[in-house]
Amino acid sequence: MNEQKAIATPKRTKEILNKYGFAFKKSLGQNFLVDVNILKNMMHVADITKDVNTIEIGPGIGALTEQLAIHSNQVMAFEIDQRLIPILEDTLASYQNIQVVNQDILKANVKQLCTELFTDEKEIKVVANLPYYITTPILMQLLMEKLPISSITVMIQREVAERMAAVRNTKEYGSLSIAIQYYTEASIGMIVPKTVFMPQPRVDSAVLHLSMRDQPPVEVKNEAFFFQLVQGCFQQRRKTLRNNLIRHFQDILSKDEIEESFSLTEIDGTRRAESLSMEEFARLANHLLPLTETTK
Repeated sequence: MNEQKAIATPKRTKEILNKYGFAFKKSLGQNFLVDVNILKNMMHVADITKDVNTIEIGPGIGALTEQLAIHSNQVMAFEIDQRLIPILEDTLASYQNIQVVNQDILKANVKQLCTELFTDEKEIKVVANLPYYITTPILMQLLMEKLPISSITVMIQREVAERMAAVRNTKEYGSLSIAIQYYTEASIGMIVPKTVFMPQPRVDSAVLHLSMRDQPPVEVKNEAFFFQLVQGCFQQRRKTLRNNLIRHFQDILSKDEIEESFSLTEIDGTRRAESLSMEEFARLANHLLPLTETTK
């Protein structure tokens, strides 16, 4: 394909926007990528081949969609903005392997649509340039719905990507790191400067690659309680586990019960949450769960 004709260039993007008189909606976090090489690198990070079907979220005017159509087998793209549907029909007219779905990904039955729209039973991967304001809800829903996908590769705000991929004993490590890494193996594929977007956002982006786990790395008795406990431990980062948990469970557990839980799980209550491994959080959650259930 002639590179000059790629959608992801400043010239072509301006031509498309001018042709349709399109105005960006701040509320939808619309920032269009205008560097085709970054998109090709993204294909490499996601390991996209013709043996893969892809799901895209927020195709915009089709810059990433076009590269997915070239490199993957079939593409299903979710676009919430009705104004972009005729534009996508125009910009992607020469590709026969794209289905644009005018739905909110958070409300769509993605599992059913995969069955209906993907005619070939191939590995499914999610690749998207996600709006900053709704990154976490979209990712958590994709992970918790147990969809038939093998990986998620997304361009998101750099700071959020660093938090999701963070390891313990770093300032980025927190409840979001645990939530993402419970379901996936997370890594940052590349940093993307803000200068390659139109309009230009205030911060740089990063491409985050999430490889789905067959099983979580730890065994927990109750996932909801586990995540609730992790959030409680990180409630005030500078405080100790003891202080955070006493406050978090003040209406349910006594100080003595919490103190005893540290002793029985062999976790020092004077530590801060950022020093705990996922296995230690799981141990603590599994021990405290039955105590909270007896006090209900």
